[in-house]
Amino acid sequence: MTQSVLVITEQQNKVFRKVSFEVVSEGRRIADSLNGELVALVIGADVESIAKDLGQYGADKILVADDSALYDYTTDAFTDISAAAAAQTDPALIIIGASSQGKDLAARLAARLDAGLAMDCLAIKDTDEKLIFTRPLYGGKIMAQVEIEGTPQIAAVRPNVLSTTKTAGSGIVEKIDINFEKSRTSVVEKLIEEGDKIELTEADVIVSGGHGTNGDFEAIEELASVLNGAVGASRFAVDEGWRSHNDQVGQTGKIVSPSLYIACGISGAIQHVAGMSTSKTIVAINKDPEAPIFQKADIGIVGDLFEVIPKITEEIKKL
Repeated sequence: MTQSVLVITEQQNKVFRKVSFEVVSEGRRIADSLNGELVALVIGADVESIAKDLGQYGADKILVADDSALYDYTTDAFTDISAAAAAQTDPALIIIGASSQGKDLAARLAARLDAGLAMDCLAIKDTDEKLIFTRPLYGGKIMAQVEIEGTPQIAAVRPNVLSTTKTAGSGIVEKIDINFEKSRTSVVEKLIEEGDKIELTEADVIVSGGHGTNGDFEAIEELASVLNGAVGASRFAVDEGWRSHNDQVGQTGKIVSPSLYIACGISGAIQHVAGMSTSKTIVAINKDPEAPIFQKADIGIVGDLFEVIPKITEEIKKL
């Protein structure tokens, strides 16, 4: 059986997403344990110039699908290319970042290859020649240890949970042929442009607001800015039209794992907690001392967020 590992990376505007370096680093670790080769796949427009950067994180070979038609992500084109790369490398394991794009691609690729998929993994362990995937169930209330039958095995790994390690690899770049004959979709228009905004799933610090903000996110945005973090929101805040769905944290929004998560005026419904429970440190600010969010918080502040947050921001600015 082949022992190679294929990692499918993600980039935007010729800049690799943070999760790409995380999955390449993890791929290097798994490839070493299997005594196999690590192959990284880069898909996009004018991306050959950045492909070599993956060699710093342990990639032995870097396959590049470079074409102007690949500037925007489309499921069928990226699936075709990923399936072709899998056929070329015959990997034991395929690792993808569980971003919005990665989840979409992982599911379609698993169907195409008739392969098992472990979605939203928090860890991958090589034990007795078997790969064990850890993934949350029931909103993170339990952790399941999953084995996948057959090859290739596919794992979509949650952003921000794996470490990034620089390990020199051969980094040999190889362009692959692209065939768009079967592609039936294209991006006609983008309704939301994020610009330089920090991607929520990759942010190291997130400051989120909920019902208690009454739609006023000014103080939250300022605190997030001084912490170089991202602004999140509860489902209530999104449903009220105070923030876009792209900012929503929770089961029906984005699953995040920052180093610091500050919940402001958020009661702590299970659907929201499921989206941020793997944060390394959780701070809760709420006027209600009985709010469920305090049961999950490492640090709890009972008070008016409009009084507390400006004071925190002021002290951070002094530092």
